[in-house]
Amino acid sequence: MREKQIEFFWDAASPYTYLAATQIEALAARCGAQVQWRPFLLGKVFEASGNRMPASVPAKAKYLFGDCKLWARLYDVPLSFPKIFPINSVLALRCACAAEALGRQPAFALAVMRAYWADGADISQPQVLQALAEGLGIDGAALLVQAQSQAVKDLLRANTDDAVKRNVFGAPTFFVGEQMFWGNDRLQLLEAFVGGKLAA
Repeated sequence: MREKQIEFFWDAASPYTYLAATQIEALAARCGAQVQWRPFLLGKVFEASGNRMPASVPAKAKYLFGDCKLWARLYDVPLSFPKIFPINSVLALRCACAAEALGRQPAFALAVMRAYWADGADISQPQVLQALAEGLGIDGAALLVQAQSQAVKDLLRANTDDAVKRNVFGAPTFFVGEQMFWGNDRLQLLEAFVGGKLAA
């Protein structure tokens, strides 16, 4: 029997994506599924869908910050809103695409998101990404070189184009086949669906 697959469209610039990223692998393991991590450019999806980041609406921003802190407490994960927000995540996402070829994308993605959302690191800076990679035993300098390759740029663009084509409008977004789930707060629905307890 073919193993079920969860596509996880993520951008490190999103706090709810960070929260979901801390939970998705355990969720998949409980359901006997695999996660395909797909970095994409959330800003491009906002443009294509006519959406905008919640933090750009003052009332939503005020709610969002408190809401994320509650989720972090529920998940027992660290969270501290960074001084640099929003962040340019393009290089981090390209590095994640490069890490995919090494089979290390999930570990690298989590390291990047924790560095930003827990430690306030500036993940737009090459030296920060290099250090994070090296902390995982990855050649950070080589990863940065690979991140500038056309193949990696094309992969990130293809992931983003696929998200737009499939009507993604925010992050995190998950797909099981063509069934879409949006948001950290949809993980319960996602698990029920993947686990066969809930039909579309």
